[in-house]
Amino acid sequence: MLFNLLQAEIAEAAPVATQEMSYSLIDMATKGGWLMIVLLVLSVIAIYIFGKKVWVIGKANKIDKNFIDDIKDYVTEGKIKSALALCSKYDTPVARLMEKGIERIGRPLGDIQTAVENMGNLEVSRLEKGLPFLAMISGGAPMIGFLGTVMGMVQAFFNMSNAGNNIDITLLSGGIYTAMITTVGGLIVGIIAYFGYNYLTARISDVVFGMENATISLLDILNQPAEKSEE
Repeated sequence: MLFNLLQAEIAEAAPVATQEMSYSLIDMATKGGWLMIVLLVLSVIAIYIFGKKVWVIGKANKIDKNFIDDIKDYVTEGKIKSALALCSKYDTPVARLMEKGIERIGRPLGDIQTAVENMGNLEVSRLEKGLPFLAMISGGAPMIGFLGTVMGMVQAFFNMSNAGNNIDITLLSGGIYTAMITTVGGLIVGIIAYFGYNYLTARISDVVFGMENATISLLDILNQPAEKSEE
């Protein structure tokens, strides 16, 4: 009987504790001042960049496993138009690299390699677009949080100096409490942006590796003589 009463009391107290915790987190954020709005905006931007780049990079990696083999068959058989049509079917960096090289069949191999490499650099630039801003957020958000802490400390000591002989410990403790909130917020935003940046960089490296393999495969294919030309 006593055990059941304890369980009932705990169940009734749990929602109250949850509400208090939720209120305290919101209250902490509001006490951080206007710099918390800046950190909130930066966090939204960081999440948007991360989500968009994950989608773009994931799309860049989607390609048929038999794509290279099909291109090889078309080129060796002289079916250039079919090879170009297959490349245009895929909206991926690898397909655009292959298309750029196939369009220049008949020119010196060095010219083809240069054109493919230039196209590869352009594709990498597209994939990396937005990452510098994400890196800036990862470094700048903690600094903004620290700025808020310094400003809060200055305000706390200013209030104490104006209090004269009526100094209350709450003047200092309240200011420090408010000041440290911005540091916590800045660190949270910075950590999210930092890990997001490194994750995207690793994913882009995988795409670049696939592009390099495709370039090598294309040059090997072009070194082989064509069997016949497509009319």
